[in-house]
Amino acid sequence: MSLFIAFLSTVLIIFTILSLIKNDYWIFRIFDYPRLQKFVLSLVCLALLIYFFKSTAFIYWGLIGAMTLNVIYLFTLIMPFTILGKKQVLRATKHIQDQSLSIMIANVFQDNTNTKGCLNEVYTNNPDIVLLLETNSRWDNETAELAAKYPFSVKVALENTYGMLLYSKLELTDAKVDYIVEDDIPSIHGIISLKNGQQVQLYCLHPTPPVPQENPRSTERDKELLLVADKAKASKLPVIVVGDLNDVAWSYTTELFLKMSGLLDPRRGRGFFNSFHAHYPIMRFPLDHAFISTDFKLKGMKRLSNFDSDHFPIFISLQYEAVATQQQEGLEADADDIELAEEKKSKE
Repeated sequence: MSLFIAFLSTVLIIFTILSLIKNDYWIFRIFDYPRLQKFVLSLVCLALLIYFFKSTAFIYWGLIGAMTLNVIYLFTLIMPFTILGKKQVLRATKHIQDQSLSIMIANVFQDNTNTKGCLNEVYTNNPDIVLLLETNSRWDNETAELAAKYPFSVKVALENTYGMLLYSKLELTDAKVDYIVEDDIPSIHGIISLKNGQQVQLYCLHPTPPVPQENPRSTERDKELLLVADKAKASKLPVIVVGDLNDVAWSYTTELFLKMSGLLDPRRGRGFFNSFHAHYPIMRFPLDHAFISTDFKLKGMKRLSNFDSDHFPIFISLQYEAVATQQQEGLEADADDIELAEEKKSKE
């Protein structure tokens, strides 16, 4: 038993070290994902080490010390996404309907046939904007009835699991489909007009994940996110970035995106809102995101019911308040962050 605990503890420490190496290959990036799971396992292993090991040997105390540091480090990464963390986005105290909008983000899983379940979630929650990801021509046809309630749309139905369907009740202008980094990975950009006339820049993304069967590197994902970060930073309009970004909220690349864009993560200080994998409760990660500029406050955010997809939909309700820019601030980029971002954007 003691040897197994020592082995598992060593493996967990190695997994943490691998995630510290800022290399784009999947073997390093994949360990960004299960940090909550690694924290729980490390905490359990630390307790078992203390209980079972009865030795004064240096290796024993070295392992105890290493596991203690591992637990502390992992906790500092996930703590901002618990109620112990500082809220980046304040809650709207006065609800002003004509300055508000709500968004539902749903990776539907292309092979999923439960389109009625998806439509039911849309009708039940009644968002102003619906973004459906992994949508092919079948999903396009079977959700076409949404046009009756959502007169504005941009559709990119693809068979490669990277199709996107964007529906909006609010006026959508200057909409375009852009292939920022990869020729077969689209993104949708457009301007949403709130009911009071305020315009909002919207970016909808779904870059590839760093996994062997998809893309062995995170290079393309990171580059796309950072190029959009530049667009968000330069925008004179309020900005919302939504989608399945195939990166967890606590990774260094997501944090780099927030620093370079100046956007805020409404989950910080509130919870994980794990959206993937819907069918494996102990292996869930926050992959579906909504990042917002400092002139938005939060009215509400929740995870919706699953409709046989491998992702849970995410629903977020926001309110534009110009004064919020004086009350909220994002993460600051230092010289090292800027250098790293430039390096990632220049990679091929």
